[in-house]
Amino acid sequence: MSADRLNLANQFLIAMPGMADDTFAGAVVYLCEHTEKGALGLVINKPIDIKLKNLFEKVEIELHQPALAEQPVFFGGPVQTERGFVLHEQRSGAEPYSSTLAIPGGLEMTTSKDVLEDMAHGAGPRRMLVTLGYSGWAAGQLEEELGRNGWLTVDACPEILFEAPIDKRYERAVALLGFDPLMLSQEAGHA
Repeated sequence: MSADRLNLANQFLIAMPGMADDTFAGAVVYLCEHTEKGALGLVINKPIDIKLKNLFEKVEIELHQPALAEQPVFFGGPVQTERGFVLHEQRSGAEPYSSTLAIPGGLEMTTSKDVLEDMAHGAGPRRMLVTLGYSGWAAGQLEEELGRNGWLTVDACPEILFEAPIDKRYERAVALLGFDPLMLSQEAGHA
């Protein structure tokens, strides 16, 4: 990997107004990985009609944490929509879960069932977001979309990921750039 290669891991991708792909219209994507081979991220502001209690039932884990039962599951993206992804804080003083990707900046993304088992018993990560599916880009694809002004990028903020009301995550992510989302145009300009 060259020293000057763009690496957007631990950043938000914010869909520009007029995003041609309806799947990502109005989306905020947290990028978990960005290498020369491509990128992987999770949409953080599109809940689906499944709650955590439904997901736990589907994977046959008894949920002993009533506070988690009604939390939403999110549409993480159009790839592998039958598979779960858990974005969470790092486990302090414990071994990582079986299938965990450490993300620069302190978060982790886990795809193994052991994180759900811990969550069911109150031993899991305190702050987490669960998605079905992920967003993926082939080598150079995300860079091309950025070049066509399809996305804005900004350093991710855990408070937006885990605490902001879902319907405010887009505008709060844009606000990290220092302007109001209403100032965004669908057209790219050139000076």
